[in-house]
Amino acid sequence: GTGNSRNGSASKTVRGDFGEIEIDTPRDRNGEFDPKIVAKRQTSIGNFTETVISLYARGMSTREIEEHVKQIYGIEISPQFVSRATEQLQQQITDWQTRPLERIYPVIFVDGLRVSVRTDKGVIKKCVYTVLGVGIGGRQEVLGLWIEETEGARFWLKIFNDLKARGVLDILVLCGDGLTGLPDAARAVFPQVDVQLCVVHQIRNATKFVSYKDRKAFCAAMRPIYTAPTIEAAELAMDRFEQSWGARYPMSVASWRNHWDGLTAFFKYPVEFRRLIYTTNAIESLHSQMRKNIASRKVFPHDDAVLKILFLNIRNFSNRWSRRQGWDIVMNQLSVIFADRLKPEIIASL
Repeated sequence: GTGNSRNGSASKTVRGDFGEIEIDTPRDRNGEFDPKIVAKRQTSIGNFTETVISLYARGMSTREIEEHVKQIYGIEISPQFVSRATEQLQQQITDWQTRPLERIYPVIFVDGLRVSVRTDKGVIKKCVYTVLGVGIGGRQEVLGLWIEETEGARFWLKIFNDLKARGVLDILVLCGDGLTGLPDAARAVFPQVDVQLCVVHQIRNATKFVSYKDRKAFCAAMRPIYTAPTIEAAELAMDRFEQSWGARYPMSVASWRNHWDGLTAFFKYPVEFRRLIYTTNAIESLHSQMRKNIASRKVFPHDDAVLKILFLNIRNFSNRWSRRQGWDIVMNQLSVIFADRLKPEIIASL
């Protein structure tokens, strides 16, 4: 007498750690019955879906996942099943990309990772830009991922405005690799930020057109510049370097002069902090691990697929990140240098 009654059942095959099993799901005439244990359109239970996602995150291709699942569980799955299994990550990625951030970051690192993506124009190279921040507590976290074909001041302005909208009020030091438009865009949003260019990248760029037989001596001549105890000593070392190699490799020497302010910004900070900011090794290490996991994927079908696998990689790696050693010493020194920006009441509220 309810106007709705039983209407038989529908069969479907469910996958799980146990293998495959066929079940009959009861149904009603109005389609209002909602099963709780095995929900509508659910085709896997237990940790099976998580297993597929874990294999996907570790860089296995769809075909490799199919073969692995068949070998271990005796189950045949389709590429569509793998896609559906990872679709649930989309909301997690959106939440992660828009989550609130800390108000102050003593240092953030910026770098890019090249990937091939299939588009309407064909397969093109895109760059995934990662922003890695070290918070007041000394723990690092990836603040976000952005995909773009070309970089420029307008693109970087969008990223920094995004960070500001998510709660970031100040950045003390920004470390990057001379990316186009990065310093100007950063200062437009965070006027007091100090920009430090990666010294290791500068060394690579300077030796790019140096003869192999001169490279060892050339690198030895550069070393006193970035290992100097003070900016004055660095300038003297730069003069000696120019006198020795300026005539033979003028372009390499000029690359130091042209970016001198950005390359030597770290000299104004204590030694413990210099070790962290003079190079972008922190973010390059993350990208190196990512490259290993996406090496088997020559071409991604779309941008969402890129974000999906990189998000999974970051989630796995960040679980192993711990507080930086000696961070208490660094913060005590920074609180003196930036007394107006790192007030005790601000730090206590974070």
